[in-house]
Amino acid sequence: MRAKIRDTEIYFDVEGSALVFEGQRIREQPVAFIIHGGPGADHTSYKRAFSPLSRQLQLIYFDHRGQGRSARGLKETYTLDNNVEDMEALRKYLGLEKIILIGSSYGGMVALSYAVRYPQNVSHLIVIATAANSRFLERAKEILAQRGTEEQKAIAVRLWEGKFETEEQLREFFQVMGSMYSVSQNSQSDSPASDQTILSVDAINVAFSGFLRDYNILNELHKVTSPTLVIAGRHDWICAPEFSEEIAQAIPNADLKIFENSGHLIRADQPEALLDAISRFLV
Repeated sequence: MRAKIRDTEIYFDVEGSALVFEGQRIREQPVAFIIHGGPGADHTSYKRAFSPLSRQLQLIYFDHRGQGRSARGLKETYTLDNNVEDMEALRKYLGLEKIILIGSSYGGMVALSYAVRYPQNVSHLIVIATAANSRFLERAKEILAQRGTEEQKAIAVRLWEGKFETEEQLREFFQVMGSMYSVSQNSQSDSPASDQTILSVDAINVAFSGFLRDYNILNELHKVTSPTLVIAGRHDWICAPEFSEEIAQAIPNADLKIFENSGHLIRADQPEALLDAISRFLV
């Protein structure tokens, strides 16, 4: 499905019923936005992992502007600010009131930024393997220097400089970096390297050569008013767990859970434990 909002067209998909029967009664299920990472990927690698949540939530998957099945446009518009405003426009388009935000990696940055700007619209906030400021970039370079292979260090230059030229180069990057993103490498379908993922080099290049270098929302996180769960992977290289710790410290009464046997792709390394933590938090 497609929503023509603001100056773009956003692709979205819905999983789970809005109304469910409980005996003779009908219950309205909460709605959760599943916010994908990247930037430059799409929502499809999240579906296999998060689908079981549709038993207790109605899930809204969507692709950020310029990514996946959403419309392409001027690459200068592929910004964090527009991703936040597009999400708010999608909420209004769907006629929703308060929503649950579940954002992973870059999607967590979008979720944090939305929760700061529109706290009245968020019932629960769940951020997974993310960061609240640009310091995660330099820390990732340090971790890669310590743990990475020579091939991984070489191919990561394209990421740091925002100089991917083709989708094939970007897919190769995720394939080569697989052991850095996932401890277990259980499933390629949960990775941006999957052949099912539609990649966008413009989106990732604009982010890493531009706005992510100045990204900083840490000092605004006190504005978040919803119950918050912050999740990290102990072996995450790109958004090290120390950044989840500072997010949890900055948001009033936030809960922090670190998965000891996970890298960045917690949904691939410890999928059942991840869903259990989210389900328990939302009860």
